[in-house]
Amino acid sequence: MPTTSKKLEWCIVRLGSDYNWWVHEISDPIHWDVDGLGIIDPRQMSHILELLEPLNEYGLQADIIENAFFAFRMEKDLGKGDLRLVRYDGSILESEEPLFCLPDILNEEKGPYADLLDHIITVRVRMLNNLIDFEENLSIDEIEEELRERQNRDFIEGSTTHFFDELTTILEYVPEGYELEGEEKTKSTEEEIDSDLSDFDSDEEEIEADETMKWGDEEEEEDFDMENDFEDGFDNR
Repeated sequence: MPTTSKKLEWCIVRLGSDYNWWVHEISDPIHWDVDGLGIIDPRQMSHILELLEPLNEYGLQADIIENAFFAFRMEKDLGKGDLRLVRYDGSILESEEPLFCLPDILNEEKGPYADLLDHIITVRVRMLNNLIDFEENLSIDEIEEELRERQNRDFIEGSTTHFFDELTTILEYVPEGYELEGEEKTKSTEEEIDSDLSDFDSDEEEIEADETMKWGDEEEEEDFDMENDFEDGFDNR
């Protein structure tokens, strides 16, 4: 079952200069600190689910994925690059609606999101050892070390590692000097996303003025098609 919380009902998110979405305000400020709190947008979540798919045959557990996130759907464009999101209590994996996903980090060391990280590292290692003929089997420690190095680099640069980057670091990990079949396809997909983002000005004033960030005319706000508006907004990034 998806993670639920009576107090966590809505949040306001803002597009950062790094093209990631960050939580600006939340309905439960007692349990959540929004300072450096990222949220995974629907397009990023779709990419993560694609990366998870090959792990199914190596023991990936769907319930761990579902329990690791609080899901939100877009309710309203507040302008100035802000969106108001409201809780979605359905299944993340079965939903056809574009969803923002906030990892459950209320207990960072033993909570549902921490369980997800441990699980996908274990399954990723299992897959790599099965597909690549290593002289010695790959260990979990090697992926964890790669993740720590990324987090340390971000810390030195004065930034916070976004959840999307944290997850893709694990799900795309291949030891240096090796590669998996289909790796070029994955890289080309990332380059396509980067190309889309490069057309999007990181300056907040430009974001505010950009018509592509509008999700629907005000007079049609109650009747707009959320999914199509979301896709239009991100395709122009």
